[in-house]
Amino acid sequence: PGSDELFSSCISNGPYIMNSANGNDTKKFKGDVRSPGVPSRVVHVRKLPNDINEAEVIGLGLPFGKVTNLLMLKGKNQAFLELNSEECAQTMVSYYSSVTPVIRNHPIYMQYSTHKELKTDNSPNQVRAQAALQAVNALHGGGMGSMAISADASSIGGAGAQSPVLRVIVENLFYPVTLDVLHQIFSKFGTVLKIITFTKNNQFQALIQYADGMTAQHAKLSLDGQNIYNACCTLRISFSKLTSLNVKYNNDKSRDYTRPDLPTADSQPSLDHQAMAAAAFAAPGIISASPYGGAHAFPPAFAIQQTGLSMPGIPSALASLGVGHGGMAAAAAAASRLGLSGLAPQAGHNVLLVSNLNPQSVTPHCLFILFGVYGDVMRVKILFNKKENALIQMSDGTQAQLAMSHLNGQRLHGRDMRVAFSKHTTVQLPREGHEDQGLTKDFSNSPLHRFKKPGSKNYSNIFPPSATLHLSNIPPSVVEDDLRRLFASSGATVKAFKFFQKDRKMALIQMGSVEEAIESLIEFHNHDLGENHHLRVSFSKSTI
Repeated sequence: PGSDELFSSCISNGPYIMNSANGNDTKKFKGDVRSPGVPSRVVHVRKLPNDINEAEVIGLGLPFGKVTNLLMLKGKNQAFLELNSEECAQTMVSYYSSVTPVIRNHPIYMQYSTHKELKTDNSPNQVRAQAALQAVNALHGGGMGSMAISADASSIGGAGAQSPVLRVIVENLFYPVTLDVLHQIFSKFGTVLKIITFTKNNQFQALIQYADGMTAQHAKLSLDGQNIYNACCTLRISFSKLTSLNVKYNNDKSRDYTRPDLPTADSQPSLDHQAMAAAAFAAPGIISASPYGGAHAFPPAFAIQQTGLSMPGIPSALASLGVGHGGMAAAAAAASRLGLSGLAPQAGHNVLLVSNLNPQSVTPHCLFILFGVYGDVMRVKILFNKKENALIQMSDGTQAQLAMSHLNGQRLHGRDMRVAFSKHTTVQLPREGHEDQGLTKDFSNSPLHRFKKPGSKNYSNIFPPSATLHLSNIPPSVVEDDLRRLFASSGATVKAFKFFQKDRKMALIQMGSVEEAIESLIEFHNHDLGENHHLRVSFSKSTI
């Protein structure tokens, strides 16, 4: 009693009665033992907000596969979500263990249920859940979630595919919100391709483009209504009518992350930051006194510590997304440009510290290939006297952030990796004549970088690690058996295989677990298949 954790007081061996919110759908359930470790296609979701609706809970599972059943326990702020396969559930649980989902300021927690499937009856709660599920599955044509659903259950019937572009309005703009801060927050849900910021009707607004509507839907569900900082800078998010943004310049107002080659501006000089910020603050009622009436008009300044930046009363959306120092640094840099006291910018974070590695099996090459899925790795250094730790230098802070959010907590060689920003700004190479047993490697001239070409398709194909791998560049003579044999040769299990119908140069291969897929990608990316074809391997968002 008094616990908000369902089943916490029950014993694992007896069936007992579980009541849901309206008390009339009494069901017999075996108690859920608290073991998040054993995978099941049923995911137990906890700490939901009181006003949660079915569509929002379904939305948590949609990016990972088809949701086949749902049991809502509104009175206990919990739900059970059944996915169409254990692999989908595994991808979902492992993704959310590194990126905590947030709905209306509530961080949501999930783990595997001990139930292998959900049985439901005809009580009113269940009928509503089934109706929401049917509406979603009708939209999705029963396949992988490639279309987004509307979060409002009442309009769920008529929602079509959503735009990959979100329109964001920032209300209560006490702090300047920069393009970098937005990028930091929205990157948590998938690769942000383009951002345009502007002021309209005295409101600071932005357009943010993802690779697909499903990612945009996921970000909208999690971020709409969140505050970026304590009690201010509230995000109001809707789908834009635009499906693609046309960015002409890469500067602090607009950016196309797929085209690093764009110019910074036209020939005419741009307004300085001070003037731009003053314009942004000129809206009536944002701060009653003059915007520059001393820093006391702003919430308490950041306290700068050795570890990075911390804020008294951590900011809500940034903190709940685990955005960490990078986002704070971007905010701090913005504030320092505005001349606010107490805020200092921090250097671009492009070096990651990876810990809890397996010292027997890890090599610079293996980290280069794995982290290279999320950005171009320039240098890798495994620490000589502490080989479970490594430093990885990415080509920029955005790529470092992407790699951190996707790889922190993933298993490699039997250990859960920890990935954080390092205080180092570069990885030093050993001095001439000092051999370090090959623990430091410079990859800056490697031909295997995935993001060197501006506008490369690779930018829009960045997905969290999953058990299903996407293979490409397969020569015509290589058949399914060859690839199954190749991937099984390292001792991994191949569960399924499928060539793309339209293009036999590409295929999906499903491994026994996410961990096996990670190790197979490291092992077989760039594998020589003969006929001058080197295999390309990446994580897939689809399942077979």
